[in-house]
Amino acid sequence: MLIALLPGDGIGPEVIAEARRVLEKVCGAALRFEEAPVGGAAYKAEGHPLPERTLDLARRADAILFGAVGDPSCDSLERKLRPEQAILGLRKELGLFANLRPAKLYPELADASALRPEIARRIDLVIIRELNGDVYFGEKGMRTTATGRREGYDIMSYDEDQVSRIAHVGFLTARARKGRLCSIDKANVLETSQLWRDVVIEVSKDYPDIQLSHMLVDNAAMQLVRDPGQFDVIVTGNLFGDILSDQASMCAGSIGMLPSASLDQNQKGLYEPIHGSAPDIAGQGKANPLATILSAAMMLRYSLNMVPEADRIEAAVARALAEGARTADIGGATTTSAMGDAVLSSL
Repeated sequence: MLIALLPGDGIGPEVIAEARRVLEKVCGAALRFEEAPVGGAAYKAEGHPLPERTLDLARRADAILFGAVGDPSCDSLERKLRPEQAILGLRKELGLFANLRPAKLYPELADASALRPEIARRIDLVIIRELNGDVYFGEKGMRTTATGRREGYDIMSYDEDQVSRIAHVGFLTARARKGRLCSIDKANVLETSQLWRDVVIEVSKDYPDIQLSHMLVDNAAMQLVRDPGQFDVIVTGNLFGDILSDQASMCAGSIGMLPSASLDQNQKGLYEPIHGSAPDIAGQGKANPLATILSAAMMLRYSLNMVPEADRIEAAVARALAEGARTADIGGATTTSAMGDAVLSSL
C-alpha cells in the first residue's frame, strides 16, 4: 500500500520522520512511502503550495500522512498562494468532508491539562467537523462600501446534502461509542445553523438508538472546560469545529497530543496532527511527535484496515508516557527524536 508523505513546513518534517519510523517498524514491507512538497516549502520550490505532482501523489496513494503548513515569510502572498491553501485544496480535490478529532486524556498527563485533574480525567470525546463548506469555502473578498470604506466579507453557507452527509458520520460514530451525539450550532442567530439543526433532526429519525442533543457553540465552549465528560460525540460545522477541537486539545493536555483523520465517502483519508507548523521551534528538536504518530495509527485503523497494528502503536504511546517520556509541551525535556525512540522501544 502506498502512503503519501507530505511533511510541509516548520516542525512538519520532524514529526513526519518519527511517525514514518514507527510505521516502518510496525508494518514493514506492507507499506511503501513516497514524499512530495506541500505548503510554503512547495511554494518556494515550485511556485505553488499544492503542486500538481503533489496532488497527483495524493490521488494515487491509499492514504496521506500530512505534517503541517504555515510559513510567516509567505504571509504577504496573495491568498491563493499562501501555504494554508494546500490543505484546503486537498480537502476539496479529494472530497475529504469528514474530520474526526478524538480527544482523550492519558492518565499520566492529567497535570498537563489546563483543567483541574479531576475534571480533565473525564475527557473522552470525538469531534466530527464538516470540512467542505462554511466560510472556509464560501464566497469571499474585499470591496469598497458606498461611503468609500474597505469591507471584507466571507459567506457562510451549507446545503442540506452537506449537512446530512456529515450528520450520518456523527450518528454512526456515536453508535460505535456510547450512543450520544451533540450537534453544535448557532441556530439562535444564523440561518445556516437553523438549516443545520433542522437537517440533523431529520437524519436522527434513521438512528432511534442514538441520544441526540443540541447546543449553541458559545455554550459548548464553556461546557468543554466546565464538564467535558458530558460529551461523547460532537458534530459541527467547519468554523466551529476548528475552534472547539483546538480548545479540546488543551483540555486533554496539549495540542501536540491530538491526531485527526479527514475522510472521503470511501474511507480514504488524510491524517494529520491538529497542531500547526510552529516555526518558532522548528529544527530545535522540541516538537511533540505523538499527535502525528497517533494520526498514523488512525490511518491504519480507518483507511488501511490494519487494526491490530493501530492498537500496537496506540499502546506503545501510552507505555512511553507511563515510563516518563515528556516533550516540553507536556512538562518534560524529551527531544522529538527521543520521543520517537521511546515509542519504538515500547513497541
